[in-house]
Amino acid sequence: MKHKFSLLFFLILSLILNGCASKPYEESVNTAIQPHSESYFIYDTIVTVRVYDDRVTDQHFKELDTRMKEIESHLSRTLQGSEVYRINEQAGKQAVPVSVETYEVITKSMKYAELSEGCFDPAIGPLVSLWNIGQDNAKVPSEENIKKMLQVIDYHQIVLDDAKRTVFLKQPNMAIDLGGIGKGYAADQIAAYLKENDFNSAIIDLGGNILALGKKPNGNDWTIGIQDPDRNRGNQLGKLKVTNKTVVTSGIYERYFEENGKHYHHILNPATGYPVENNLFGVSIITNESADADALSTTGFALGLEKGMSFMESLPNVEAIFITKDKKVHITGGLKGNWELTNEQYQMAN
Repeated sequence: MKHKFSLLFFLILSLILNGCASKPYEESVNTAIQPHSESYFIYDTIVTVRVYDDRVTDQHFKELDTRMKEIESHLSRTLQGSEVYRINEQAGKQAVPVSVETYEVITKSMKYAELSEGCFDPAIGPLVSLWNIGQDNAKVPSEENIKKMLQVIDYHQIVLDDAKRTVFLKQPNMAIDLGGIGKGYAADQIAAYLKENDFNSAIIDLGGNILALGKKPNGNDWTIGIQDPDRNRGNQLGKLKVTNKTVVTSGIYERYFEENGKHYHHILNPATGYPVENNLFGVSIITNESADADALSTTGFALGLEKGMSFMESLPNVEAIFITKDKKVHITGGLKGNWELTNEQYQMAN
């Protein structure tokens, strides 16, 4: 069995360390301001925050660490004692009062469940646990177990009480999983903290989730590279310019395992119980809030190319890049002029 984990994005910034920027894409950045960075670990993901402001201190980074631990204590499905853990623990028994934060994130996840007609489903927790993709013991479950889990995967069975701020899972063995929105929410909260402290030029990197705060120190847009899904990390297929935007990708190459020669990725179909099967390599969403982009990237992938593109075009302030397995790149109308294909192995489809 083979596992592979890869970050879906890397930054094309001339002053970022680690040597991951390739020379053809180096750009001039104000050399008077070096990035101050710190890395954390949340949602089984390395989080790197780079702030381009000499006023930032170790105390600010410590406060960010505290904030991220607080978010995880609310939203993690696997952290014992977290609010989501307690909701799942009381499935079929009783409603659980939660913080404003947890209630708001679950409410938003329910909004996307409705919009996507269940393609995005926060009640997918039992399937996530069953497949366990991303862990050493991932394996293809039995058909019997998949059918059993499908019986309790239904966001309509999540009951929210606005007055009491409680969450109740109607059936035993139900489980909420906010993995499709939680990382994005964390990125938004980091950005909010930085803005509250008057830091307005930063890059927040949560693996496949990038939030570009403000502009570069020299006043230019940030340049974000989109990973070539068919090659190792550090090889891109194109780049785009952004300011105060988030870029989030879902794809079959992010987390997966192979069994008996078949590839099983982590984006699960709530209707079938198996990984989504279509002609997509990946979907990248560009919008204002990372929590929205997180949910939409999963939704877009699950919907497939035609329905996904149509859905994204219908939403305000949302742009998307769909990459198909035949190495064609489809973009929504608002990206024209901001997107550049740089890899000769791919072709623009529109």
